[in-house]
Amino acid sequence: MGLLFSLSGAVATTDLAVDIANLRSHKGMVRVCLTADPTNFPACIDDAKAVTRSIPASANSLHFDGLPPGGYALAVIHDENGNKKLDTFAGIPREGFGFSRNPPISFGPPRFAAARFTLTGDADRQQVRMRYLL
Repeated sequence: MGLLFSLSGAVATTDLAVDIANLRSHKGMVRVCLTADPTNFPACIDDAKAVTRSIPASANSLHFDGLPPGGYALAVIHDENGNKKLDTFAGIPREGFGFSRNPPISFGPPRFAAARFTLTGDADRQQVRMRYLL
């Protein structure tokens, strides 16, 4: 009974597995930002609660542990030259990019709502398909 009582105040968390598909090379790094803040998507620059990760482009998955349930969106870039940013030419990305739920891309990044997914108390998985325009 004491164990049940002590766990009743625990905050529920969940895990998220992210699979990265369609990388055109193993050069550089894959940079991932997970945010729940629509105003800071996709850049995550001013979001103190955003979770960012960098993995070698030779890896094709990563894992986030202990996330509170709620709505999130992922933004991913393939930083092939390792300069820690998405390179562009005339506003067009020269490196790969992708988003959770793989929304259609027209002019500019999708809105948070198009990439938003909900984490519940169970483990979740997202697959992000990388896109290259140049």
